[in-house]
Amino acid sequence: MPTLQFSNRTQGDFRVDGEPDQLAARRARAASGTWTWLRQVHGNRVVTVTEAGEHAGVEADAAVTDAPDAVLAIHTADCAPVLLYSGSVLGAAHVGWQGLVSGVLEATVAAMTHLGAGEIHATVGPHIHARCYEFGAQDLDRVADCYGDTVRSTTAWGTPALDLRAGIRASFDAMDTTGILVTQPGCTACEPDRFYSHRARGDVGRHASLIRHSL
Repeated sequence: MPTLQFSNRTQGDFRVDGEPDQLAARRARAASGTWTWLRQVHGNRVVTVTEAGEHAGVEADAAVTDAPDAVLAIHTADCAPVLLYSGSVLGAAHVGWQGLVSGVLEATVAAMTHLGAGEIHATVGPHIHARCYEFGAQDLDRVADCYGDTVRSTTAWGTPALDLRAGIRASFDAMDTTGILVTQPGCTACEPDRFYSHRARGDVGRHASLIRHSL
């Protein structure tokens, strides 16, 4: 089984445009090796990493690899980081509502399958939960058109909300190649001591979610 890591705010800010020396030091403390990190644009582009650090800094929202020394990194502050593996094939995806409806998870699974993945295990990291995620009716309809009404929810104060986790679950349920899907605890919006949240507090900081082969 590979190593999966989900940072919290006590480990510092991993936003990719942060102060370079501080960012490099945080990365080194979190995971040795050269990271493939992405300039995430809420789309569905997936890059295939053939050696450690390849494609670092490109515009994409997911990466896959079977390279033994690669470190795949996703950065979030409300969107969901999804880390995937199947044997020697690894994947990492940045999933907000726009990426979800654009098919970023389906594209990631397809790229992993191309590398020889079979049954895929996936872990969803801390992200904003439905009780804190007020959502516009028109955009909520768009997500529901793709993944069904299970994505519709209600905030703690009674307004329409998006259940991003339910959308991720629906995406995986519709794909034949996927296996076990689990979710890490934690809501970025209502746990300010642990997590950054752009939506709830306007935080600029970002968490790092990493997957790599176990050393």
